[in-house]
Amino acid sequence: MNKIIVIGCSGSGKSTFARKLSALLNLPLYYLDMIWHKPDKTTITQKEFDAKLNNILKEDSWIIDGNYQRTLEMRLKKCDSVFLFDISTELCLEGAKSRIGKQRVDLPWLETDFDDDFKQWIYDYKTKSLPITMDLLKQYQDGKQIIIFKSREESEEFLKKLSK
Repeated sequence: MNKIIVIGCSGSGKSTFARKLSALLNLPLYYLDMIWHKPDKTTITQKEFDAKLNNILKEDSWIIDGNYQRTLEMRLKKCDSVFLFDISTELCLEGAKSRIGKQRVDLPWLETDFDDDFKQWIYDYKTKSLPITMDLLKQYQDGKQIIIFKSREESEEFLKKLSK
């Protein structure tokens, strides 16, 4: 595992997992939210984002945390391992809500409210985003390790085994 992507619904626990995995494997960790978003809540252009992502993908090793469906295929072509968090919508909503008001290393500003559009994105994830993700995983599965976590406990158990 040298080139890893961590994907799944917001609030599923993927960023926490990615941080722990990065520490265990001593691999650089990149948060797509930190690349795309500016501290003033604006974004860079798609061209800038793609250029920055392509520079990361050229490196020898990395962990990339984030969905960004538009660039998923690009990342799948370059990675050797995929961790997908397929956690219940309720737990994702709880996870996203629990981080409101907390400073995070994976987002360049402090969330102060649970935005309705963001909440809706979480509600829609399993019906709109996940099927596309699963199709892409099938298309690019050859030669890749793909691990799907159905609970946060499964991800913690994986990290425990890896640390031994």
